[in-house]
Amino acid sequence: MASPRLLRRCLLAALSAALIGSAAVGPAQAGTAAPTAAAVTTFSDSFDGPAGAAVDSSKWTLETGDNVNNHERQYYTSGTKNAALDGQGHLVITARKENPAGYQCWYGSCQYTSARLNTAGKFNAQYGHVEARMKIPRGQGMWPAFWMLGTPVNWPDSGEIDVMENVGFEPSTVHGTIHGPGYSGSGGIGAPYSLPNGQAFADAFHTFAVDWAPDSITWSVDGNVYQRRTPADLGGKTWVFNKPFFLILNLAVGGYWPGDPDGSTQFPQTLVVDSVSVTTSDSAAGVPIRGLAGKCVDVAGANPANGTPVQLYDCNGSAAQTWTVGSDGTLRALGKCLDVSGGGTADGTPVQLWDCNGSAAQKWALPAARDIVNPQANKCLDVTGNNSANGTRLQIWTCTGAANQKWTVG
Repeated sequence: MASPRLLRRCLLAALSAALIGSAAVGPAQAGTAAPTAAAVTTFSDSFDGPAGAAVDSSKWTLETGDNVNNHERQYYTSGTKNAALDGQGHLVITARKENPAGYQCWYGSCQYTSARLNTAGKFNAQYGHVEARMKIPRGQGMWPAFWMLGTPVNWPDSGEIDVMENVGFEPSTVHGTIHGPGYSGSGGIGAPYSLPNGQAFADAFHTFAVDWAPDSITWSVDGNVYQRRTPADLGGKTWVFNKPFFLILNLAVGGYWPGDPDGSTQFPQTLVVDSVSVTTSDSAAGVPIRGLAGKCVDVAGANPANGTPVQLYDCNGSAAQTWTVGSDGTLRALGKCLDVSGGGTADGTPVQLWDCNGSAAQKWALPAARDIVNPQANKCLDVTGNNSANGTRLQIWTCTGAANQKWTVG
């Protein structure tokens, strides 16, 4: 929600001390995902239970009240009228056009009820892959969101991470934003993501996620990365995203940004949540991958551009040598994925950095033998020519068990 307030919608692809990673150039390719290594799911809710049941109170708290800061029109209720399981593995947050009994909203009589849930005091995240699979509502004035607030809450100084927000007048677009001291409300720093060909987010379930590391936050929709933010994006302002945040799900109605519903908006409206999870590991800040001559897997020039070569280089602890492992089988650095160029499978195909796209060329497995294997090609990550010189390009090659195909993660 891009306006000043204490209540706002707001984690890094699953990290791991063992390795699995990948990426591809061009169209995504079908393939079998590699087995995931030592990633730890620290929070998960798949909303299983009978229809009409309340959410798990050990994980979620239902807030009550209105949001005067945003000029919103809903009143958040407790109980199951506005937030309940549907018996099919979903949480359904329902906005209804009705006056809440006995309550006078700040800006006049409330005309809508809805629900807002948070994990404050029950679960806090600090780094990791945070995602929710949801189907959002449609209609002018609707404002669904999945977001996080820093603890203890002292907005905006405590920080806010908006994983996904949508306003009803943009049915094909969602927004990811960070807020902090000096860059809050309409001054938040973020970017939109739009579906192709005018598709509406309300037509199907989509997965909204952030990959959160100490000095970067990367947003994705259905595995498609669309923005990455670091302290360098703040223009000298303070980065406040190195501490615990709690999760929030809500469906607002009206407000400064979306505007009020009009005659075209049909009620009730629903935000249907299939699952929420946070995946981390002992290496949330990422780890080096060491190989031939004790040197590291390195992104050439620390350049995050698509197609940047991945090479062998003296270990230096830089972000270009800091890798995290996604629960989807990807190996990530600088917000992008280790990628087999062109999705190739031939001996000598180079590897590079590329936007994460979920293809089989971006899947890697790490057997006990310390090989790093791309299952699509059934070949190993290899130092070209067994050459330990700085800048030697990495490639895939038939697995031989040689020293130039052996890697230590962490």
